[in-house]
Amino acid sequence: MIKYLNTLKQLFFIFFALSSVLSFGQKSSKKPNVLVIFTDDHRYSGVHVLGGMDVKTPNIDLLAADGVTFDNTYLMGAFTGATCVASRAMLLTGTNLFELGGAGHKILEKSKTIGETFQKEGYNTHIIGKWHQDGESLKRSFTSGDKIMGRGLYLVDHFRMPFYDWDKAGAFKKEDAYLLGYDDRGNIIRKPVPKDAKRGPTGTEENGPHTSEVIANEASNYFNTYKSKKPFMMYLAFHAPHDPRQAPQKYKDMYPAENITLPPSYMPQHPFDNGHMFLRDEELAPWPRTTEVAKQQLADYYAIITHLDAQIGKVITALKESGQYENTLIVFSGDSGLAVGNHGLMGKQNIYDEDGIHVPLIFSGNLIKNKGTRFNALSYIHDIYPTICDFVQIPIPASVSGKSLTPVIKNEVNQVRNSTYHAYRQFQRAFRKGDYKLIEYVRANDFSNKNGASIAGSRVTQLFNIKKDPWETQDLSFFPENKEIIAEMRLEMKAKAIEIGDKKENIQGEKYDFWDFY
Repeated sequence: MIKYLNTLKQLFFIFFALSSVLSFGQKSSKKPNVLVIFTDDHRYSGVHVLGGMDVKTPNIDLLAADGVTFDNTYLMGAFTGATCVASRAMLLTGTNLFELGGAGHKILEKSKTIGETFQKEGYNTHIIGKWHQDGESLKRSFTSGDKIMGRGLYLVDHFRMPFYDWDKAGAFKKEDAYLLGYDDRGNIIRKPVPKDAKRGPTGTEENGPHTSEVIANEASNYFNTYKSKKPFMMYLAFHAPHDPRQAPQKYKDMYPAENITLPPSYMPQHPFDNGHMFLRDEELAPWPRTTEVAKQQLADYYAIITHLDAQIGKVITALKESGQYENTLIVFSGDSGLAVGNHGLMGKQNIYDEDGIHVPLIFSGNLIKNKGTRFNALSYIHDIYPTICDFVQIPIPASVSGKSLTPVIKNEVNQVRNSTYHAYRQFQRAFRKGDYKLIEYVRANDFSNKNGASIAGSRVTQLFNIKKDPWETQDLSFFPENKEIIAEMRLEMKAKAIEIGDKKENIQGEKYDFWDFY
């Protein structure tokens, strides 16, 4: 009898140990699937439950309720106006901005992509949607894919988007691209891309399905037809809510411009030249940004987000219906912030929080046990890759320099970083630590193929109490009592720059260095 009781006691302890491990979501007989949902130009406050703004995002809100949220996740920065290039390169490699070797268009061979890592561990890796990097790294990262976009042909139209089928060779030739439209019965059909197709948002829902619908449908089909015994890792890269801010009419009708509440940081014009004031994003609306213009832009932004949210809801429903949800880690994030009228700006070519670098980050699904938890831990987009590896218990490659957030999720630590550092081209740098954020701007040399050599920018210092003033509306830099704070943060910012390699030599093709003008 005593021997029997001892055996029961041993079994109990084994069960307890396994339960403790499974409370974080791992150690099942089958490796967890991973679904990474990455949206484009989707700022943190573009999710209702996170920012409390007027935008409706019921399905993303449910992901947050069914998972854990990181409220302080950021893009480190970019060396091109297309900040999503650097953002996606950092997500896919787990390396920081100054380790990319360039602006992020080409992924270095030494950087093991998340797709490569999961393939090595026996996963089928699948991509749907936007790809901004080179064809070789796309080929080596995924075992399959569909509806690839962003490979050269781009009509700037969500209803007339050129797509590609998966190409194992990674060529994705222009002549292989196609559009999606409707036949007389309303069925989706392929159409060739006209040679004289004009760029610009001329399409409507009558022309063809929206990019968000196309990408969501492909993901749903993948889950519904998945037969492999291998686990999958899907990279689901939506193009929305990137401009043009098009959405089906019923979503536009949800947001009459006159009913839109502008954020506290709305301004008709930015107070100084930040170095990159004249580019495509900023030309989407006239100067000054009147309240009418800003409200309409924000209404269109909310409409395309709510339409995107509905498509994400379809993806999660299909995942559940397929029976895969129970063993799938769902990761949701955006690639950058977006101004849409904040500080008089329209684009993301800046390092203000909501305007450029603050993004949502949610880990969700059945495998997350401490549901509804929100963390204040400082983190970057390039921390997502090692966190996923840690979560599913596969080795993090040596090439990855991002930090795993799993110790935060497991409540072992409150922070894995005590500061964040941000850069935009040679004009802007920022350092965040504690309650404060320092932004430094310089007047610097510049060059573009269109305009040739020029000088742009302004020598300006800004200091914000980011805890009390998250929209960065009150510059505290000129108050005498903040002299010591600024001096200390400048020293720490410079030290961090040296530590992470912020110099032009680390960005192939970069002509100018912020620190030469600071």
